[in-house]
Amino acid sequence: MPTPRANLLSVDPVWSRICDEAQAAIDAEPLMGGLIHTSILHHPTLERALAFRTALKLASAEMSDQILREIVDNAYTAAPELGAIARADLGAVFDRDPACHRLMQPLMYFKGFQAIQAYRVAHWLWTQGRKDLAYYFQMRASEVYGVDIHPAACIGRGLMIDHAHSIVIGETAVVGDNVSMLHSVTLGGTGKEEEDRHPKIGNGVLIGAGAKVLGNIRVGDNVRIAAGSVVLHPVPDCKTVAGVPARIVGEAGCDCPSVAMDQILHDDEG
Repeated sequence: MPTPRANLLSVDPVWSRICDEAQAAIDAEPLMGGLIHTSILHHPTLERALAFRTALKLASAEMSDQILREIVDNAYTAAPELGAIARADLGAVFDRDPACHRLMQPLMYFKGFQAIQAYRVAHWLWTQGRKDLAYYFQMRASEVYGVDIHPAACIGRGLMIDHAHSIVIGETAVVGDNVSMLHSVTLGGTGKEEEDRHPKIGNGVLIGAGAKVLGNIRVGDNVRIAAGSVVLHPVPDCKTVAGVPARIVGEAGCDCPSVAMDQILHDDEG
């Protein structure tokens, strides 16, 4: 008779592949065996592994990993879509980051992926009215990962945050599906407004390193924002913007900039 673990692996190819990669990693580097076993192979599902990893990373003297793991486990049980979204995020990193050669890498080592999963639990807590817990997750994720995402922000699936240093996403920001952003990106406000004050980012958008998008403006689908740009005005679909302040310098150059990851302005642009 197949074991329950075998049954789960047979219906979840993502988790099955991660477990195979984990065993291969242990075979290649036995000194990593304890860490990889407790982080991956000890768990029956990706959701359980994510709960363990998130709790371990966010634990502090103020709140233990056992309590945090129970919170995250409950989130994945109550909201099964969180697991599906985590798989989409994992696939986005694997597809778009040339430094990612195995599905297990983001789960084990990439703070961008780990930070966004912590945000997703915080966002679920926020929607359940558990705002103080959500704020705790935000605080600890900022301290641990250098990624500060307000739990009320709305972020679609398939997000990749490469390097993930100094990311700031404000309370009323909205980010669409299949977005890629690099380090030091800010989706912020322009002053002390208390209402809807943060950007609305469309699907398939690529936001380059150090770019700032400020105010309640819409950045359309499949837009490319060049590194170091400061975007203060709405951007139509399928355009490239660059500069301080940013201006339209051409077309996006492809159907989905976030997947192509082409950050070079060509001779006919800018």
